[in-house]
Amino acid sequence: MRELIKENQLVTIVPQDFKKTNKGKVLEVSMDGFRMELKYKPEGLMVNHICDFYSFTDNGYLYFESYIQNIENNVISIANPVKHRFLQRRKFTRIKFLEDLELKYNDITHKARTLDLSAGGMKIKTADNIDMEKNYDVSIKLSDEQEIKCKYQLIRTEKSDSGLYTISGRFISLSNIDKMTLVQFCMKKDMENLTKKGE
Repeated sequence: MRELIKENQLVTIVPQDFKKTNKGKVLEVSMDGFRMELKYKPEGLMVNHICDFYSFTDNGYLYFESYIQNIENNVISIANPVKHRFLQRRKFTRIKFLEDLELKYNDITHKARTLDLSAGGMKIKTADNIDMEKNYDVSIKLSDEQEIKCKYQLIRTEKSDSGLYTISGRFISLSNIDKMTLVQFCMKKDMENLTKKGE
């Protein structure tokens, strides 16, 4: 664990209920795990419940699953993870994601349908010829309880023979918590798909 987590390192903790996402600074690393001081009250965090952890390192995003051994005020003790992996800084998991949404800029609204999604951006299809120079407000509904709101910057557009436009773009003005939520959402969906393929 000492090679992965160090004192003063910032770590984000995401429980099953995404809304209770928290973050904090590592106080101490031991052979059994590590202790961290949370920035916010540990609401929704429970002892012995599996959570997802993320931390930005020189090797990219460190991701692992573990559980809380102890909670004392804003200080929690985390058990050593069994496995971990690095999410490369510029390579987010991309998943197939089909949902209707709207791109908004002032009083302009474009209807579109998503094709794929990652924590970095998404690909959409639309019948509208959209102005590439503008950044649009989007709301991405991940579930009944989860919605990501941010700006969408268009990077590339292609027009098909059917007259529809396929647009690739990236997210800007995305909060760290929303980015982590997207990372976790896409990873879980990707793992679910791999499991289904293996059945």
